Amino acid sequence: MTEAHVEGQQHPLGVYIKVWAWLFVLSAFSYMVDYYDVQGYLRWTLILIFMILKAGLIIAIFMHMAWERLALVYAVGVPVLAVLVFTFLMTHEADYTFDTRGTFFVESAP
Repeated sequence: MTEAHVEGQQHPLGVYIKVWAWLFVLSAFSYMVDYYDVQGYLRWTLILIFMILKAGLIIAIFMHMAWERLALVYAVGVPVLAVLVFTFLMTHEADYTFDTRGTFFVESAP
């Protein structure tokens, strides 16, 4: 009788090294935003882009989502995407609310 030899899926070590290198590069870019004193919306846009790219790499490779079934990827990805869309919508609605308060609630001069 032969024994069944069961091995888990092995990913090449090079994939992890490349991801670590990309994470290092993206972190360096993120720090460069502060080093070169980028200000305003460009600063926050760049920081968020680098943060989302790093989080995507970590989720895809280190949490093994790149090798999972599509249903599981959708189960994790769609709620995150929905939260980002709703946050974007709420931010713009808050700006509109703030602007209209300035229009309708100004104090009149005596």
